[in-house]
Amino acid sequence: MTNGPDLERSMSPITGDHLGRLARLAEADRHNMFEDHPRLGVFRSRVLLTALCQGAALHFVDGENGVKDLDVYTFYAQHPTVNFPHRRRKMVDFGKSDLGRHPDDDPRFRGRHVDLMGRVIDVPPSADPIEAVRDYLRRGPTTTSRKLAEKAVVVLDPSPLRGQVVWPTPRPDVADLN
Repeated sequence: MTNGPDLERSMSPITGDHLGRLARLAEADRHNMFEDHPRLGVFRSRVLLTALCQGAALHFVDGENGVKDLDVYTFYAQHPTVNFPHRRRKMVDFGKSDLGRHPDDDPRFRGRHVDLMGRVIDVPPSADPIEAVRDYLRRGPTTTSRKLAEKAVVVLDPSPLRGQVVWPTPRPDVADLN
């Protein structure tokens, strides 16, 4: 596997392989978090979806934004008695890829850094994950939801939905309106 150059923004396309690697990184992080913090284990069964967000997701959608870093959010259904640590952020190395690495990243990193974060949405675990996240972004109840809504959100997991664009929501074709 080649590694792209050290550039602030990579213009290489984000592929299905990239999305799969990000999903695996997020899954490993969740596993470690639940092992290290047993009280958070109640969220194991409350994962709605994991998504690539912000600028890298916008680059997946438009191919023009470029990739500075990779922001991955796991969205969870609210638990009635346990709060999720909304400020939790884990930074990991994406590893060698054609996305290269950001020149300001940790020199030990071989690739772009990945920020792994989580947010709770006030929905039951049975909620439709796509609609729950879209509603969260539409309503903009938090600073994070408003920031995420400024760019894009692309599903990483569950794997059958991988690559589906959650946000921006698909717009009807002008021809469909006539």
